Parts: sequence; structure tokens; C-alpha cells
Amino acid sequence: MKPFSQACENNKQPILAVLKNYFANASGILEIGSGTGQHAVFFAENLPGLFWQTSDQAPFHRGINLWIDDVAFDNIGKPIALDVRQKEQWPANIVNKQEHGVRFSGVKFDGVFSANTAHIMSWDAVVEMFRGVGCLLMDNGLFILYGPFNRNGEFTSPSNEKFHGGLLRQDPQMGIRDDRAIVALANRNKLSLIDDVAMPANNRILVFSKCFYKTSVKSAI
Repeated sequence: MKPFSQACENNKQPILAVLKNYFANASGILEIGSGTGQHAVFFAENLPGLFWQTSDQAPFHRGINLWIDDVAFDNIGKPIALDVRQKEQWPANIVNKQEHGVRFSGVKFDGVFSANTAHIMSWDAVVEMFRGVGCLLMDNGLFILYGPFNRNGEFTSPSNEKFHGGLLRQDPQMGIRDDRAIVALANRNKLSLIDDVAMPANNRILVFSKCFYKTSVKSAI
């Protein structure tokens, strides 16, 4: 049985609407934390002009592959092992080869997408994720990050506050991140916030662009 997330099913259409806008001219996307694989298959199907490279830690690969094998799209890559804290695991680019069942398309990454990862990772891992994205992206490439975020140090809803408490009980290194800390971290890695999109269920999409000559389009939210 393929793994299934109801949350992925619920949010895939609203996220796709944003991706269609920002990834319209993209060619190679790295997804950090592909999870069940549902998002990857749905977005690859609906964004046929780009190559979607899945990634996650090894225990998730089997489930992701079940989704990919079920559709056999030619614009999606089977998962590569990526622990954001391990610098050697970050791919430099997609090259013309096939390795370990992964199809590579011969383009550099001009986009990165990640959903519901920043509050699951430790803060140290979030720091390493932004470092890796800042190094990986081409100039003017985009990083689209989806999930719940606090606004100016405050929870945006009672449900998010309850969710945050549950995360802390599960692991004190987890938790909903503050948008100001995320933007500051992005700026330190040559990433500028260019959009903040309200999403259903008290989530948001933060869109960052890699730019060497401008420290921040929006220095604070």
C-alpha cells in the first residue's frame, strides 16, 4: 500500500496554484522532504515543463518510489538521500546520467520546494537547510517553503498554538518557527523574501529569491 497523507491531499491544489505562478519558467526543482511522495507526483503531473527531483531520508524512499512507479512520469526523479545537516548529501546539480534508478535531466536547480519541514526539523537543521538552499540555487532561483509560521512572535491561531505544544511534547527541538527568524536566516544565505501567501488551515507559503546584490526585499514581515 502506498503511504497516504490527508494533509497532502487537502493542500495540494492551493500549493499548486502558487507553484504555477512562481515555477512557470523553472526547469529543475529539488523537493526537500518528499515524505509520502504524493506532492511530488501531483506537482510533476501538473507542471510538465520542469523536472521534479524528490529527496528525503532513506526510510521514506520506499513509499515515495511506490507513488512514482505507479505513474511512470518522465519528469520526476526517484528520491535521493538528503539529510540537510549532511553537507556531502546536497546535490550540486542535476546531470545527464541515470544512477541507482534516478533519472537526471541535465539542468541546474533553479527552484527548491519544501512543505511542512521547518517545524519538524530542529532549529539547527533549519539553519542547515537554508545554508544548503543558498548554496544550491542558481542566481534568481526560488525557494518556496510551505507550513505554519508565527507572525512577529505570535501564533496566528489557537489551533497553531495547540499544534506547537504537541510538537514540543513530542520533541523539544520541534516547533512552529517565527517568520522574523526565518527571514533573517534567509538573508544570511543570500535569499530575499519576495512573497508571503496566506494558505488554508492557518498555513503560509514564504517565497524567497536568491540574489547577491540585495540583502532583502522584505527585511521583516
